[in-house]
Amino acid sequence: MPKKFTYRGYTLEELQKMPRDQFIELLPARQRRTLKRGFTQRQKKLLMKIEKARKGEKVRLKTHCRDMVVLPEMVGLTIEVHNGKEFTRVEIKPEMIGHYLSEFAPTRRRVRHGAPGMGATRSSLYIPLK
Repeated sequence: MPKKFTYRGYTLEELQKMPRDQFIELLPARQRRTLKRGFTQRQKKLLMKIEKARKGEKVRLKTHCRDMVVLPEMVGLTIEVHNGKEFTRVEIKPEMIGHYLSEFAPTRRRVRHGAPGMGATRSSLYIPLK
């Protein structure tokens, strides 16, 4: 039997019914401080799009707002978050509640080094070309 999701002792359904002020008190200090200061214009615009998507309207959720905290009403939606070059699709899961959207759209790629090329080392300068 899969383990039921809880956040600080509350189930997802309880979190979604909970008033936003009460939910904010459950968050860690940094996220709590961010949300208590109010939403920016970008964050408000994203929240409006999320409300439309929840009502069933066909809305493409694309945002540059990487500093938005994942709220319980976002769970189940797919949001495209800009990483500086392109939009990364992020499927919001219950475990993401309380994190920032930026944590799920990395701005830097891992460097994977291949084999060195011709002339990369001093010894490869003297290998005759075919």
